[in-house]
Amino acid sequence: MAWVRGSNGKRRRGFLGLAAKEPQAAEERSTADALAGSQLAELPPEAVPEPGSAAGVSEPEPRGTNGPAAETDDGMHPAASSAGSAANSHDEEVDEWFLQLKRELHQQIVAKLNPGVIRSMKPEQLRDEVRRQTEHLCQERAELLNVAERERLVTEVLDETFGLGPLEQLLRDPDISDILINGPKSIYIEKKGRLTKSPVVFLDERHLVQIVQRIVGKVGRRIDETSPLCDARLEDGSRLNAVIHPIALDGALVSIRRFGNKPLRAETLIQNQSITKAMLQFLAACVQARLNVVISGGTGSGKTTLLNALSRYIPADERVVTIEDAAELRLQQPHVVRMETRPANIEGQGEITTRDLVKNALRMRPERIIVGECRGGEALDMLQAMNTGHDGSMTTIHANTPRDAISRMEMMVGMAGFELPIWVIRKQVSSTINIVVQASRLIGGPRKIVKISEITGMEGDVISMQDLFEFQQTGLDENRVAQGQFVAHGVRPACLAKLRACGVPLPVEIFERRVMEV
Repeated sequence: MAWVRGSNGKRRRGFLGLAAKEPQAAEERSTADALAGSQLAELPPEAVPEPGSAAGVSEPEPRGTNGPAAETDDGMHPAASSAGSAANSHDEEVDEWFLQLKRELHQQIVAKLNPGVIRSMKPEQLRDEVRRQTEHLCQERAELLNVAERERLVTEVLDETFGLGPLEQLLRDPDISDILINGPKSIYIEKKGRLTKSPVVFLDERHLVQIVQRIVGKVGRRIDETSPLCDARLEDGSRLNAVIHPIALDGALVSIRRFGNKPLRAETLIQNQSITKAMLQFLAACVQARLNVVISGGTGSGKTTLLNALSRYIPADERVVTIEDAAELRLQQPHVVRMETRPANIEGQGEITTRDLVKNALRMRPERIIVGECRGGEALDMLQAMNTGHDGSMTTIHANTPRDAISRMEMMVGMAGFELPIWVIRKQVSSTINIVVQASRLIGGPRKIVKISEITGMEGDVISMQDLFEFQQTGLDENRVAQGQFVAHGVRPACLAKLRACGVPLPVEIFERRVMEV
């Protein structure tokens, strides 16, 4: 029995009339399983498909009815509802047929691959060979496939063999900024600040975990039941966080924060109305004059994007050291030294923390140190580095306001293990940090630089700050997207003298109290 196309165009179970091929197909499947379990297991995971795996298929949207005599939720007549159910059933039948066919062809391709030949082939040659084998097998089943289905099948088999399976078609869409996977059958994507459910699904939980392990394995990380949490990155720099069983109760949870093929430039931030020209002009001058900058914000607010954009204004002749948990910064300088933390191995040894890397960076003759994110005791080492000849350093921190960012930094310094009086910590912070930039993701998805504040020193035991620029939200439009205006508070920053001394003077007019043009 196999899936065949009837005279009415629908697919059904039936005989192909090629009974002699059934033993041969069974033998090919047996050979594929044997090779996948032994010889092909020795090949790199990116070169050999997992046995029995398949790329994602489109999941039809559920359509419910309230019984044969009741109207549907949208007021349709029961007859129309029955027709919808029949169409839905047919869509599921088509997907089942496509999935089963893809499984069979995938196993046949694995059986045809010669491990000895694969090791001697270049990646481009191997990809061409797999495509040729897939197209050949599709031609043998020409009575079952039209041209569109055949091309889709070839593409998905290649994605499964060399890429990330169902994720590939999502990663090819440049408008998708976030991919959120809540189990193999539930995938959400963010486009232009809006979350929607994607029709793409994985075959099952095992298939999803295999793809995650393929990703983390390429960057020297691991994820399994003994270590079910993992941070990693994709080849394009996108950040991935994965949680699997037994921590994830309803299937593996994967969050992918995407970054474009090219880092966003400062001009793009202006075009997106995330910042004004005057605000960007001030921040660029601060970077050029080697002021220490902290970028604060919540998850997904654009902290890393802004840090990448501001790095453009670092002089090209300076040596910059970057430290991150998962390398995602893409600085636009020629002399950049990148380091990444490492988790402990299965024996609990070999962990390299951010604090270890900050200490080591001080011995590498850096002119600036950029820490991807301060989360703990490394804040103390970062402050000491900024205050001992490494001016112009930058970092990011999770906080809702500039004042909260300073409070969190005080708390993290206390996590370093030293019993320091609070006034000592605040004195260190006030003398080290110059500018705090607050980024935020507003209602409806737009990301804005909502505040730029300057630390001016201490007033008693309190750190003194003044707001220079601010975005004031005024309401929502008809699409429930936040609207507002950028304003300058009319305060001249105390760092103007240092900016002039460093050769980057700014016109005082940009600080005059006014509503700013975007």
